[in-house]
Amino acid sequence: MFEKIDKIIYLVIKRIVDIILGIIGCILLLPITISIWIVKKIKQDNNKIFYTQKRIGKDGKIITIIKFKSMVDNAEQILEKLIEENESIREEYLINKKLENDPRITEIGKFLRETSIDEFPQFINILIGNMSFVGPRPYLLNEKAEMGKYYDDIIKVKPGITGLWQIAGRSKIPFKERLKLEQEYSKKAKLILDIKIIIKTVLKVIQKEGAI
Repeated sequence: MFEKIDKIIYLVIKRIVDIILGIIGCILLLPITISIWIVKKIKQDNNKIFYTQKRIGKDGKIITIIKFKSMVDNAEQILEKLIEENESIREEYLINKKLENDPRITEIGKFLRETSIDEFPQFINILIGNMSFVGPRPYLLNEKAEMGKYYDDIIKVKPGITGLWQIAGRSKIPFKERLKLEQEYSKKAKLILDIKIIIKTVLKVIQKEGAI
C-alpha cells in the first residue's frame, strides 16, 4: 500500500516538474527558433526548421515528437543507401543505431546536436504530456522488434529528453546496452534518480561532453 502511495506521489511531483520545465522550455523556444531561422537565412540553408517523426510512447502508444531539423531532406532514404553500399556503415548502424560521423547532418545541424538544441522543441511534447523530461529515449517504430524482451519494461514509463543512456555516453553505447539502461530506469524510476539524471545532464551539456 505504501509503495503505491509513494509511486503516486512520485508521478504527481514528476508531472508538476515537467509542466514547469515545459513552460520554461516553450518560452525559450521562440527566441531560439528565431535565431535558427536567421542563421539559416545567412547560411542560405533552405531546410525546414522543424522535423516531426512518429515514435513509440508510454504503453506502446504512437506519439509524434518535434525536433529542430538537423539532417538533409530524405535522410532515411540516404541512410538506406549508405547501409546498402557501405559494409562498415551497416555494421556501425546495426550495433549503435547511430552513425558517429553521420554525413546526413547539415552544418547547422551539427551545432544543434552538439549543444542539444535540436531537442528543444520536445518541451512541447513534455507540456502536452506524452513525454517527460527524464525517461527512456522515444524509440523509432521500426526498432520495436529489435527491442525484444526489453520492450515491455521500457514502455511502462513516458519517454524523455534525457535519461540514463544519455548521461552514460549516448552514441558511444551499443544499442543492446542502451536497452539495458532504459530497462533499468523503468524499473527503478524515482525522484532521487530523476534529480541525479537532471544534474548530470546539465553538466554534460555545459561541458559539451556528448549531447543529450
